[in-house]
Amino acid sequence: MATIEDFEKRYDTIIVGSGAGGLATAICLARAGQRVLVLEQHDVPGGWCHSFYLDGHRFTPGVHYVGLLGEGQATNNLYRGLGIANDLVFFRMNPDAYEHVWVGEERFHFPANFDGLIARLSKRFPKEKKRISKYLNLTRKVSEELYSLPYIKGFWQKLTLPYRTRHFGKYGLFTLRRVINWHIKDPLLKNILNIQCGDHGVQPRKAAFVLHCALMYHYFQGGYYPMGGGGALIKAMTNAIKKHGGTLRTGTSVSKILLETNGNLKKAVGVQLKNGQQLFADRIVSNADVGITYNDLIGTEHLSKKLQKKLAKTKYSCTSLMLFLTVTMDVRAAGLDSGNIWMMPNRDADDFYDEMLQADIRKGKAFEGMFISCTTLKDPASFDGKHHTLEAITFIDYTTFEQFKNEKEQRSQAYLELKARLTEKMLCGLEKVLPGVREHIVQQELGTPVTNEYYVNTTRGNVYGTEKSLKHIGPFSYRSKSEIDDLYLCGASILSHGVAGASHSGVETAAIILGCDADSLKAPQEDQHLRIYEAEDATAYPEWMLKKMAVKKARALAKNPDNTVVR
Repeated sequence: MATIEDFEKRYDTIIVGSGAGGLATAICLARAGQRVLVLEQHDVPGGWCHSFYLDGHRFTPGVHYVGLLGEGQATNNLYRGLGIANDLVFFRMNPDAYEHVWVGEERFHFPANFDGLIARLSKRFPKEKKRISKYLNLTRKVSEELYSLPYIKGFWQKLTLPYRTRHFGKYGLFTLRRVINWHIKDPLLKNILNIQCGDHGVQPRKAAFVLHCALMYHYFQGGYYPMGGGGALIKAMTNAIKKHGGTLRTGTSVSKILLETNGNLKKAVGVQLKNGQQLFADRIVSNADVGITYNDLIGTEHLSKKLQKKLAKTKYSCTSLMLFLTVTMDVRAAGLDSGNIWMMPNRDADDFYDEMLQADIRKGKAFEGMFISCTTLKDPASFDGKHHTLEAITFIDYTTFEQFKNEKEQRSQAYLELKARLTEKMLCGLEKVLPGVREHIVQQELGTPVTNEYYVNTTRGNVYGTEKSLKHIGPFSYRSKSEIDDLYLCGASILSHGVAGASHSGVETAAIILGCDADSLKAPQEDQHLRIYEAEDATAYPEWMLKKMAVKKARALAKNPDNTVVR
């Protein structure tokens, strides 16, 4: 909570929310010498990236894999530039199959290699060989042009901009469905190539083609998972903030952003906490989603008619059900590895998404579309020799939970009964991948849209900020610098979503505040280096990691002498 010190000094910047975007902003500003205060309503920082524990077993609701972590790649450079790389360890997920695609009875495995992906798809779909190569090379060209935009500077480079970004420009206003239909004929192949639509939560007919290109590009060289889960990433970021003199306060909810009005001009000057205390700063950065920021913390009466109209038309991403399980099961013997599993029926993806997001989710025996991963295989250092942790996710519409939105502290019987029904439905879906898993469950917990609202404070429990359709990205997205003086935004609704996207957004916002180029803030520091190990091969693990794993297993064995070690 706020202290007397807060009232005696004015901050340069107060940041509302401690998601990856807000923390990235805080690092950059504190490093530049600003007095920075980060306020978080939850009792732990991190937003979607935070980790929590159930009986000692760790889960992370919003971090499932990160891409572009190879030497010289964007995310690697970002962490080196923020000065947190030395505090992070990542495991590379199965390079032969970092994504497992289950489309009905069909199976396909994404390799962590662009040329290997083309070769594998071409072998599986020989009649589509030329179209596969043309389409995937198009996605790479569009992505490379998109990533190059910030580096096109100077008169002559800008003069040739239309040529330099000709693929991006040609396809920039088309949906994924439209472009893939121009190139690919086989329905199964389309579903395989579009499976990662789950990473932005919209069906192909809504997903922007350029955004999907950027997503695929992000993972062309595979996926990585942080040792210690998302919480380790957040810990590294909060340590960096403190190192540079910044302050983070958890359990401190902001009720409104304070404005100073001078005629038609409005200026953000501070925040009011839920307990009524007021804190002041030269500027405010909101890492809350745009709906929470403008509708709740600012109030629409303080906004221009244009912004009010935009907010009224804004759609937010879908929400989710997340099933967290601890099991005593040999999941490797059951077919799992460090790769993710995307499961959906062998049907048109748009039709299936429409049904999945229907208003009444009680119907049906099992959820047919799920994302499933085993965090103890993605992070082998977390495995205690017996207990594996599983996370299974499905997207749903918020409508079913509308009636429970005000149940903050006390859950009604109706809510608990619905939760039990949906847990059963999730387990029925999971059993298609792990038959018999019920018999090995030690503990289970279901996160619902109400859970999302309570812990992460997102509009209607959304998981990706604004809906990632053509209407809400690029020039149509919300800006880092708001129409209110000294009020800035960062996060999933501003530049991009996901762990890396939100972090880049935070750096971009800091650059605008500091009046510098974002690249200068994330220029790799020479003394910073990520440590990356193979999740599927322990032979190169350092001694300190092997000791850590041995101690964890010894403690688990001491706690339960009858422990049966599994792989």
